[in-house]
Parts: sequence; C-alpha cells; structure tokens
Amino acid sequence: MQDSILAVEGVSLRFGGVRALTEVSFEVRRGEVFSVIGPNGAGKTSMVNCVSGRYRPTEGRIAFEGQDITRLPPSRRAPLGIGRTFQNLALFGHMTVLDNIMVGRHHLLKAGFLRGMAHWIGGARAEEIVHRREVEDIIDFLEIQHVRKAPAGTLPYGLRKRVELARAIALKPKLILLDEPMAGMNLEEKEDMARFILDLNQEWDMTVLMIEHDMGVVMDISSRVMVLDFGRRIAEGTPDEVLAHPQVRRAYLGEAVEEAAA
Repeated sequence: MQDSILAVEGVSLRFGGVRALTEVSFEVRRGEVFSVIGPNGAGKTSMVNCVSGRYRPTEGRIAFEGQDITRLPPSRRAPLGIGRTFQNLALFGHMTVLDNIMVGRHHLLKAGFLRGMAHWIGGARAEEIVHRREVEDIIDFLEIQHVRKAPAGTLPYGLRKRVELARAIALKPKLILLDEPMAGMNLEEKEDMARFILDLNQEWDMTVLMIEHDMGVVMDISSRVMVLDFGRRIAEGTPDEVLAHPQVRRAYLGEAVEEAAA
C-alpha cells in the first residue's frame, strides 16, 4: 500500500454562518491521481484552498508528508513541495510565457541581493542558466515552444491554461493541485491536458490532487475519487466504486446515469 503524502482530518470551513466544508477527511497517497468531484458549490475549491493555504480551516488538521501545515501560509507550503493552478487564470498577462514560468522558480533561487548585483561575475548568472534550462524542459514537455516569447495575455485560452500548468510545474512540486485544469477547453485540448497530467504523474513523479467536472476525464485518469456534496464527503474509492454509489448518482450524476444504465 502506498504511503500518504497528504492527510486531511476533520476539516471544517465556515464563512460567518455559512458552512463551506463540514468535517471532511481523506488522504492522498504518494504517486496517485486523486480527483475531487461534486456539484457546483459542493466545496471542492474551498478544500483545495485549505490545502494550498489560501484558506485556514475553522476546524481540523492538514498534514503534508507527516508535517502539520494547517496554519502555514502559502509562501511556506511551496518550498515543502506543494504547487497549484487556479480555476480562474492567474497569469501575468504583460509578461512573456518564459517569464511567467520563471516566476514559478523563485523559491528555488539561492542567489541573494549582493550576488545579484555581481550577476555577471558571480554565481547568480550560473544559477539562472540552470533554472532557464529547467524551464525550457517544461516548455518542451507542454509543447508551447512556439509561444515561449509571446505575452501570456495574448494567447488563446487553451494555451494560457498550459502556461498556468507550466508555472505550477516549475515549482518542482511533489504534490500538484489542479483546479479544473480542463474547464472551457474543447475536446482536443482536453485530450492533450489529460495526457500531460498522466505524464506528470507517471514520468515526472508528481502526485496529483485534481478538481474536474468532466466525468469522462475523471474516470479515465484517476486512481481514486472523492465526492463532495454541500461541503460533506459522501463517497470515496476507485472510479468504478464511486460511479456505482447510489448517493453519488443522485447528487452528482442525476437521472442521466439512470437512463444510460437502463
């Protein structure tokens, strides 16, 4: 059995009198693709925001590789090996694709201010070359060489989603959080993104925690799936187990699955 890289224990999240999450517990095992699904407003993004540090749970505990990170700010989670993309793109539109991805390497830079002043005669230049090489590998992997010098804000939506993913990969995360990576994409773009996610998992050795509405993609590439409904966990298991769960069929899939099964 694979060891746990992320453990969420009894996490609740309230905004005033509104409960976004209620006593949610689950674990993500090292080396798997773990997907979180559920209707709109089920608490999926709130859960990812708690893991990334954007939100602090009202109750409960979150541990990454055995370390309690419940109260750590996002800036201290990235160096531990947690990266993420956002449901709404958060790129620097005026910056080039290359520079946007380089931003993702900032916590890995070791050269300080004084070495930066001596950039061309010190170690900072050599360090930058190493990081540029890493970024170029990511650009090649995501097949965005042809737009590497283009301002990110000028790109079509599907390519901007790849750049967002590239920046998250640049953190060199052990766990990557993907918030609806295929939202708004056409079929071809979704197939490409699914392939990239599987390659990240299998070839780049990244554990994936993903929110995604496309059930076909979720069932095809996930190791395990958790279902949230009104902020509560109602099911967890393999894709087949979750798809057969009667409460999931009622809450998330509805009558369409009943008709398909008939």
